[in-house]
Amino acid sequence: MKRLMLGLTLAAFATGALAADNTLTRAEMKAGWALLFNGKTTEGWRAFKQAEIGPGWRAENGVLSPDPKVARDIVTKGDYASFELSFEWRISKGGNSGVMFHVIPEGAATYESGPEYQILDNGRGEPPKEQAGGLFALVAPSMDMTRPVGQFNQARLIVNHGKVQHWLNGMEVARYEIGSPQFNALVAASKFQRWPVFATGATGGIALQNHGDEVGFRNIKIRVLK
Repeated sequence: MKRLMLGLTLAAFATGALAADNTLTRAEMKAGWALLFNGKTTEGWRAFKQAEIGPGWRAENGVLSPDPKVARDIVTKGDYASFELSFEWRISKGGNSGVMFHVIPEGAATYESGPEYQILDNGRGEPPKEQAGGLFALVAPSMDMTRPVGQFNQARLIVNHGKVQHWLNGMEVARYEIGSPQFNALVAASKFQRWPVFATGATGGIALQNHGDEVGFRNIKIRVLK
C-alpha cells in the first residue's frame, strides 16, 4: 500500500497535480488561485502603514520569515474581502505568531483591526482561546491538530461574506460569523473591545505577525471568492 501511495504521489507530481513549494498547479491556476509568496522575494508585501516592507523579513530556502528582533508585521499590498487563503507555517519551541485579515490602516497595530488566525507552539500552555488554529482570544480551536514543533503545518482560512472557517492540517477547527450577536458578545467581553476598529473592515490586507519568535511561512496562496 505504501508503494502504491508513493507511486500515485509521484505520478500526480509529474502531471502537475501537485505543485513544488511556492508554485501553483495548472488546476489551481484554472480555479483562480494566486501566489502571495513566490519563495524568492518579499514582493507584494509591505510593513504596516508603510509603502515598502522595511528591514527584517527575508525569503530564504523557500521560506518567508522575520528577524524576531527587527521585523515589523507585514501586510499584503492588495486588499481582500471574501477569499480562501492557504498557507503553511512552522513555529519555534515556545513560539507565537499569527495571520490577521481585513487589516485596515486605522489603529496602531495590525491586531487592532484584523482578526487573527493563531499560530503557536501549544506546548507553551496557553489557554484554549489562544491555541493554534483558533481565532486568537475569542474562539478556541475544537481540537489540537498541530504537528511537532519545527514541522510545517498546513492551514486554510476561508472568509466568505463574514462567515469564517479556520482549518489546520485537514480539519476544520473553528467557525464564526463576524458581526453576528455571538461574535459581538465575544468581542465585548475581550480585550478587543478597547479598539473600536476591530473586525470592522469589510475588506483589508492580510498580515503576517512578528511576535518576537522564530516563525516561517511558505506556500501562501489566495483565491478570491465572489
